[in-house]
Amino acid sequence: MKNLSITALLLASCTTMAWASDVPLGDTAADNIQGKPFSPYASRNFPERPLWGDTHLHTGLSLDAGAFGNTLLPDTAWRFAKGERVISSTGQPVRLARPLDWMVLTDHTDLMGFAPDLQAGKPGVLADPKGLEWYEGYTKGGDAAGKAAFDIIGNFSQGTLPEALLQAYSPGADPFAFTWEHIVNAAEDHNDPGNFTAFIGFEWTSVPKGFNLHRNVMLRDGAARALQVIPAVTQPPHGDTDPKSLYKWLEDYQAKTGGRAVAFAHNGNLSNGWMFPTEETYHGGQVDEEYVQQRAKWEPHYEVTQIKGDGEAHPYLSPDDEFADYENWDVGNLDLTELKTEDMLQHEYAREALKLGLALEEKFGVNPYKFGMGGATDSHTSLTTAEEDNFFSKSVSVEPSATRVLHPFVESDQAAFEGHTLVASGYTAVWATDNTRAAIFDAFKRRETYATTGPRIGLRFFGGWEFSDADLSTRTIADTGYTKGVPMGSDLRPREGEGAPSFLIAALRDPVGANLDRAQVIKGWLDTDGTLQEKVYDVAWSDNRQPDENGKIPPVGNTVDLEVAGWTNTIGTAELITVWQDPDFDPAERAFYYVRAIEIPTPRWVVYDKVRYGIELPEEAELIHQERAYSSPIWYTPEG
Repeated sequence: MKNLSITALLLASCTTMAWASDVPLGDTAADNIQGKPFSPYASRNFPERPLWGDTHLHTGLSLDAGAFGNTLLPDTAWRFAKGERVISSTGQPVRLARPLDWMVLTDHTDLMGFAPDLQAGKPGVLADPKGLEWYEGYTKGGDAAGKAAFDIIGNFSQGTLPEALLQAYSPGADPFAFTWEHIVNAAEDHNDPGNFTAFIGFEWTSVPKGFNLHRNVMLRDGAARALQVIPAVTQPPHGDTDPKSLYKWLEDYQAKTGGRAVAFAHNGNLSNGWMFPTEETYHGGQVDEEYVQQRAKWEPHYEVTQIKGDGEAHPYLSPDDEFADYENWDVGNLDLTELKTEDMLQHEYAREALKLGLALEEKFGVNPYKFGMGGATDSHTSLTTAEEDNFFSKSVSVEPSATRVLHPFVESDQAAFEGHTLVASGYTAVWATDNTRAAIFDAFKRRETYATTGPRIGLRFFGGWEFSDADLSTRTIADTGYTKGVPMGSDLRPREGEGAPSFLIAALRDPVGANLDRAQVIKGWLDTDGTLQEKVYDVAWSDNRQPDENGKIPPVGNTVDLEVAGWTNTIGTAELITVWQDPDFDPAERAFYYVRAIEIPTPRWVVYDKVRYGIELPEEAELIHQERAYSSPIWYTPEG
């Protein structure tokens, strides 16, 4: 019959169909072409999209956040990160433009439980003269509250906190235990595998003499393991500011619970040059075989950018890098009593640390600074905002207002960080196979992460020995990358033949953000004379620009309109894809490579404040910047 009714066709289809469990797979020409599935996506087992998150956020439970007036607790922080509208501590409605996929909540552990009791004026706080003084300053608000908060921070960093308060809020005391249980249970309540991952964590707050040596700790585990322990502290007699004490805690945690944990070094500025030591540690120890092994084991990730400055590079260290002078905070310590020195800087910035790691690996056979890159807010408002037009800043004292850009955020007799120098940064993108604690944690361990200063730039970076321009003809870049090479965060496979390594690089603009200006490869290496070197290569750029006589790519231009806090994507490009081969490769030299993808110019957050509040900005305020992403490196090690 040639003219079947629709009903007959449907019935005929039904009578010839078998249940799915009865259908043989892969045994016909239609199912199998030359031994391969027709669908190029059917057998994928690698990460297919970046998962966006923040590794460093504080609520009102943190000593300093609470002292500055943050009244928002973990439940609000988690709801906000997941995309809900909340009310800030200053009474302002706020919501993220786009929810995060995961977050680590990292309240300070020292004096855990003190901040809420200070705000409430609990008898245990008021009984101490200093506690009473701080409470009176807090309740007055304004400058008095700020002075009280900085006095608390100063006493903490100098080791002069009142003994009675230290004992009342130490590990083993009820307020400490209650607060840790609150943190753990809030993370459990908001963890939603497959949709949103809530990590249990804390910040280990080593800050001797104001030198910022903080580490954030992330647990792979849930409450059953986390509540078997109390988190590490730094104040004696229960803790120590030496990172070795944190490594011991991590070791003990895994041995006791059967769980897993890692630590992330806080971005290295304000550490007075002690974040990446090469000979002696701040605590009088030596950078020896034990030190490099322990650091390599426990710190696979580095916070390269955050509210208190960007830490990728510095113009003093990288004078030939035109993009190195980006949001640098280069005073010696948190108290602003130690000022910048030339020697200090090389032990604070990521690029220099990666180079120093090569030299230490040559000496000890282990590289302690082989880390993946990430960004974080370090916000103390409970609000993980890294968007320029939605920036709720570092602390409650500098949440949006008409005056926040006009007065210092921190100042001393010697220096100041003006309000307009705070940075709306950053986030970490993770290439994980699933949105779960296990999958994301494992991605951190293998360093398959990258940092951005806020925009959700897509970034792929693969290294190998046989990438070619022919690999650019496919839109399934990752298939080729994982098949022929290794992803960001990895070591190159053993050298094949006599050629130089090649790299497959793809950058995609934030779908609601700015176009891309260029992609660069930053190479660092230890030459055969034992000298550490670096070079920045422009490998892909927009608008058909041509290098000048010095090989430099001209600036992309500027479409920023300061009157409306806007820009246009009439310059730059939506994507940059290329294969690049190292033209200066020497197989005898240790090296690393990472990608920096840079946007076209856009307004900084201060311009949005200017437009919304109708204020005049300080003459020295930076108004325009070029946001960026930093991949984790890929390392090359000579054979033998």
